[in-house]
Amino acid sequence: MEKSIEKSRVRRDRKRALVAYSFIAPNFIGFAVFTLIPIIFAFALGFLKWDGNNAIQFAGLDNFIRLGSDTMFKKSFINTIIYCIGTVPLTMMASLGLAIILNQKVKARGVFRTIAFFPYVASLVAITAVWSMIFHPSKGPVNAFLYYVCHVENLPNWFGGNLVLVTLILFSVWKYMGYYMVIYLAGLQGISGELYEAASLDGATTWQKFRYVTWPQLRPTTFFVTVMLTINCFKVYDIAIMLAGGADGKLGTNSTVLVYYIYQKAFQEWDLGYSSAVAMVLFVLVLAVTLIQFRGQKKYEND
Repeated sequence: MEKSIEKSRVRRDRKRALVAYSFIAPNFIGFAVFTLIPIIFAFALGFLKWDGNNAIQFAGLDNFIRLGSDTMFKKSFINTIIYCIGTVPLTMMASLGLAIILNQKVKARGVFRTIAFFPYVASLVAITAVWSMIFHPSKGPVNAFLYYVCHVENLPNWFGGNLVLVTLILFSVWKYMGYYMVIYLAGLQGISGELYEAASLDGATTWQKFRYVTWPQLRPTTFFVTVMLTINCFKVYDIAIMLAGGADGKLGTNSTVLVYYIYQKAFQEWDLGYSSAVAMVLFVLVLAVTLIQFRGQKKYEND
């Protein structure tokens, strides 16, 4: 009798597990087919030579050795680092400043919050078209202001030369600061008002309240924003293509970033093994920066 009850319980548990796995299976199969297997294959492809047509050949470390003599890889690597160094702190400062201002009891703050968040949800094609017109070298209002008001003779080309990265950074800050503003607003609203009351009773100024109350309480939020923003900056591609790619969608030397270089090597030159090697370098770079950030946060928490 007890054995039959035990068998019945086992069959019932197996049936429940089968039902649970049947719900998980579609998502897991999709993840495995479209994400996990391509990632594993990309890592393996870094040690191979393949053009997508001829037979695959083992290349060993040749693809990684090529990186040392590839001037375009070095340039795209430096461009990506400069873009990240410029975008991350400026976006954090702009989003935190907006969050602090719009967390106050100001009139129509809901409207201003919506306006600040709008660039993030707006179509990238539309807003890049607007920026292209605003910063047009000969017809844009920015250069018109520089020429007629500031009397600048040599008008800058915002989408070429050394200024293209500056334009990409400014555009990225403007587009993403609204999103991270919302995250900072959530962090600010989680700070207890009693801390500010105690600081006021101690005679703390506005700056002292920010330094000793607001900023320490926002450390977890800032850590999250820093990690997510850094990863997104290393993955930049669409903004560079839409804003600096021109009519043919090709980036110049000063605006080529790592993800675009990976795409160029893989789908324009069909050097799939080498492009996978560059992708592995990008992966290791992002992983290293993220681990450093996690280690710094953990050290701060232990202190």
